[in-house]
Amino acid sequence: MSHDFTPHPDYESLQKVLSSVAQWITRYRETRKTENQLKDCSADDVAAMARELRMSPSELLVIAKKGPNAADLLQKLLIALGVDPNGLSSSDPLVMRDLQRLCVMCGYKKQCEADLVSGKIIENFHDYCPNAFTLDALLKANR
Repeated sequence: MSHDFTPHPDYESLQKVLSSVAQWITRYRETRKTENQLKDCSADDVAAMARELRMSPSELLVIAKKGPNAADLLQKLLIALGVDPNGLSSSDPLVMRDLQRLCVMCGYKKQCEADLVSGKIIENFHDYCPNAFTLDALLKANR
């Protein structure tokens, strides 16, 4: 007996939703894992890590809560501006770390992502990006 399987018309949409939920769960677990790793550290260890990263312990804890992908938009923004993120990490790691720190703490991620998707990031990032001043200086230096 042969049965032809015809997927429900909404099957593809359901698959996309389930995939998005699975990705969110994975990101949530990664974030909790990072946050819990810091909770296992003593206050002195957290303070030492924060000093090494040139930030306060409270900033380090906030960044840890945001998760490992919290500065992903920075990579995309740098590429859109013609700056090699890996090259910048190698040539000026302190500047890159500061850019990442501000990106992680930024409250305009939805706007940034929308501008990246629409291709309007170069025109609009000055309106909201906390890294605009530093990025302009990098672009000026690379001319």
